[in-house]
Amino acid sequence: MRSDPRSRYRETVLGAAATAFLLLLAGCTPASPPPDSGADADLGAYLGQELDWVGCEDTATSKADAKLFANPALQCASVEVPLDYDKPEGKKAHIALTRLPAAGEAEGSLLLNPGGPGGSGTSLVASTLPLWQASPVAKRFDIVGFDPRGIGSSTPPLDCYTDEQYDAGDAPRFGVVYDITSTGEATELAERCADGSGGIANLVNAGSTNVVRDMDIMREVLGDDQLTYLGYSYGTELGAMYAATYPEKVRAIVLDGAVSPDLTASEFRLSSFTGLQARFDDLAARCAESPDCVLGPDPAAANDRLHEIVQPLIETPAPTTGGRELSIWDVYLGISGGLYSEKKWPDVISALTALEAGNADEMLALRDSFFARTADGAYGTDPDTNIAVRCMDSPRPTPEEQTALARKIGEAAPMFDIDVFTAGNHHSECEAWPAPPTRDEPWLADVEGIPETLVVSVTGDPVTPHEGGIAMARALDGSLLTVDGKQHGAYLLGGSKCVDDVVKKYLLDLESPPTDARCSL
Repeated sequence: MRSDPRSRYRETVLGAAATAFLLLLAGCTPASPPPDSGADADLGAYLGQELDWVGCEDTATSKADAKLFANPALQCASVEVPLDYDKPEGKKAHIALTRLPAAGEAEGSLLLNPGGPGGSGTSLVASTLPLWQASPVAKRFDIVGFDPRGIGSSTPPLDCYTDEQYDAGDAPRFGVVYDITSTGEATELAERCADGSGGIANLVNAGSTNVVRDMDIMREVLGDDQLTYLGYSYGTELGAMYAATYPEKVRAIVLDGAVSPDLTASEFRLSSFTGLQARFDDLAARCAESPDCVLGPDPAAANDRLHEIVQPLIETPAPTTGGRELSIWDVYLGISGGLYSEKKWPDVISALTALEAGNADEMLALRDSFFARTADGAYGTDPDTNIAVRCMDSPRPTPEEQTALARKIGEAAPMFDIDVFTAGNHHSECEAWPAPPTRDEPWLADVEGIPETLVVSVTGDPVTPHEGGIAMARALDGSLLTVDGKQHGAYLLGGSKCVDDVVKKYLLDLESPPTDARCSL
């Protein structure tokens, strides 16, 4: 464990959240609506199961996590859920849980999701253990993280490409959209994912609609009459969907870094890149205060200066001391991940400075941090599951719409406006997916009768803009805590006692902040 657990915590959550804006895509008619609050009454065998909590030594999926999961304070279990809720007597899926039992008498469980899609809630709990052990919330609540379908220790796993193929750039690459330029490439991706995931049924049941239903089974088997939940980034979608689907089963829901519920997938992606550009502009202005700024003395020229630095990598990736190569795609993922938190801006400036001098190692480290890649080559966030979930969540754009979106992003975020990202023709990675999505747009509608929720929204959030947090609080008719700062996520991430106290009072005593409540990072 690092000496500063907050650092590991921030990297874990931001790494998981970092893929949230990658795949907010689309198309087709929704397969079936979410269940009403009584629709799961026939799931008796699942709702009545008892959890077998054991040590976590055998549940880690990487060497780095193995050290954390060996902590005897942690307990692990698995929840059985239907693979397909339309066929509850059929194949089963298993959702991995990790918990820190309450230090005092437990009043219930706090269920956690770190974002993604692709983030591991079990790893989140293990990596943040010292922070939770010091938290008043963990004195009264069991802290429980779960790995959604396809992720971490949950089964069946969803696999399209190996970690080694992602390292080598042999998987679909992401700039402003994926580098898929034909129906054939989209078909190859869908076939690879179906084959690697053990069949089409495993692949097409990964969407958020099913994850929300899994959460209700978790709530029941954890022994809670009502759900207490904390979700970051994409995890806010899950929390809001749960509230809309099971309003009478909600005790408290905290949504930190909320995804806007009133934008289409493509509109949200555009807003995310606009936010990243705003933070890059801020970074460039700060860098310009130094006489030797790698981006130059004029912040208005920083986009062009960035293009000059990275242009050679379009044709020739840069070697690194570890034997891997750094591509133009890797550079922009590294920069994007560094923009998630103002605390990491110096790392971005340093990595660009080193890259211009011929050393690609620092930028590769930023790129790896984006994916929460560990030293042994394991990806802490799951790009394959990210694709699978988003392909089952959102309507799919036509090639014309995808091409137009790439160009719109280039206009709104000129730091990304290089031909390899915005020129040519683009196809959706979901174009050939073997089933239609199970959500409609807007994905949150007709929300009535839920207890008051709490949205935490940072004014300078680079990926889930503050306007989205306002829209989420309005849609749920809940409370909003506005946080001044430039970071994605705030609770326990930003070191703000103000934020932590507001969330603590809400989670423990259901005390909502006053209207216009404000904190800062």
